[in-house]
Amino acid sequence: MKAIVFDEKLKLVNDYEKPVPQKGEALIRVTLAGICNTDYEITKGYMGYKGILGHEAVGIVEEINGGDKSLLGKRVVSEISYGCKSPECPYCAEKLYRHCPDRHTLGIWRKDGCFAEYFTMPVDVLFEVPDNVPDEQAVFVEPLAAACEITEQLHIKPFQKVIVLGDGKLGLIAALTLNAQNIDVTLVGKHQNKLDIAKKQGLKTKLLQDLQVKKEWDVVVEATGSISGFETALALTKPRGVLVLKSTVAASKEFNLAPVVIDEITVLGSRCGQFAPALRLLKSQRIDFKPLISAVYGVDDALEAFEKNKEKDTLKVLLKF
Repeated sequence: MKAIVFDEKLKLVNDYEKPVPQKGEALIRVTLAGICNTDYEITKGYMGYKGILGHEAVGIVEEINGGDKSLLGKRVVSEISYGCKSPECPYCAEKLYRHCPDRHTLGIWRKDGCFAEYFTMPVDVLFEVPDNVPDEQAVFVEPLAAACEITEQLHIKPFQKVIVLGDGKLGLIAALTLNAQNIDVTLVGKHQNKLDIAKKQGLKTKLLQDLQVKKEWDVVVEATGSISGFETALALTKPRGVLVLKSTVAASKEFNLAPVVIDEITVLGSRCGQFAPALRLLKSQRIDFKPLISAVYGVDDALEAFEKNKEKDTLKVLLKF
């Protein structure tokens, strides 16, 4: 089968061995997949991963190795991690597989990914896609679930003001999700064309250059991935407010954390999320992700797609199988 593999370098392999589902697993034929910045970071050495890349995909279940065949022939998406499922594992008991010490993560850690014609995953982390949700929307379910995680972790009261910093994929999806949940949210970024995508869906937006930096926001979501973005987020968070970190900031300079203590700010790390609520949100059609799609490439042009993903103005690049 065709597969996009990273092994010291990125390459398209035409004769990769088709996976065989183990007990409790399903074989999924991929129809559409999305390139994530994590995939790009892996090509630079992140996690030391080697194998098939990809963790965002929609596909059709073609085979199930197990008794429950209810998803056979169904269109599905897959959560990206599965755990040890030991009865003694507190994370698996709560289905927090992403925190299981013995986890496997699709296309990132110990598990071949979905940038291939076929991939396998345990049936219990697969979710059927609602009929009214097209592939071009469903392929966004993983980052959407990560955005939904904010309100799973944090109760945002109806009167509280929320600001999202960063108008890349992460910031846009987080802001659109919070807006769809009827939260008072403003998206701030540097690019008017990206802010307009959110504005057309009823979101309040503001260019960073026009933003007054005051400690007046109850919840600040940092999605810039930069130290300067973190510093701005901290400067916007009101005393006893919450600073939500959605991007991974690797510190390259010293910065002052004293305001966290002085203003008694809660810093909340927020990563992956549950797929079920994300799919319900997609089914309600309160968010349109199609304007975020910058380009769609066939699998044979996957290397070109990765180059497109590096471009500054690119939001989401999809691979069609």
